[in-house]
Amino acid sequence: MAANQKSQPRSFTARGAATRARIVDAATDLMYTHGVEGTSLDDVMAVSGVSKSQLYHYFADKDALVLEVIARQTKRVLDAQQPHLGSLDSLPALMAWRDAIVRLNKVARGRGCPLGSLANELANESEPARKRLADSFAIWHERIEMGLAKMRERGDLAASADPHKLALALLSAVQGGLLLAKTTHSSRPLEIALDMAIEHVARHATRVADESSRRTPCARSEDKSTNQR
Repeated sequence: MAANQKSQPRSFTARGAATRARIVDAATDLMYTHGVEGTSLDDVMAVSGVSKSQLYHYFADKDALVLEVIARQTKRVLDAQQPHLGSLDSLPALMAWRDAIVRLNKVARGRGCPLGSLANELANESEPARKRLADSFAIWHERIEMGLAKMRERGDLAASADPHKLALALLSAVQGGLLLAKTTHSSRPLEIALDMAIEHVARHATRVADESSRRTPCARSEDKSTNQR
């Protein structure tokens, strides 16, 4: 194949596409629960209800299936954060997104980030998987950055603010907070990490809409704790 040629994606019938999606969904759920290493193709076949010939018709091997699992899990993770992730263009919007992330972690019973779990298992084992995961995090990072860039364009953030770096700090807070929350069985590390990351963004703010927006995330958490005493 010539260097400038790209392989064309395979096309499937509606039935074939549905079967393929069922395989990917089953593998995605299994690998989140049991890990990639702990999930066999036999497990995937059993849960998805397909035969070995069907599975190999759509995927050359387990590595090919894992790449599709990363893509599916990326979509799930990003979709679960909507509509907040698509409108991170103010400090209140960032706080609402923060609250949504915390709720998602509680719903998942502190099992950690699906993408983070895949990265932890695969980043040093498979270069194709590492690159696919890096692309996934880059998409997530870009979604956060877009909102911060709008804030700066509107004048809500100082011209010196760097949306790219601020977005990376927020995403790092999410990943580190989720890892510690998973390890400690407590949402507090996640809450504190996000509060401090948003506090950092707030330091670049040039103006706020009202008095409530001046209250930092950390101050809100402290007030809540005080009121509960």
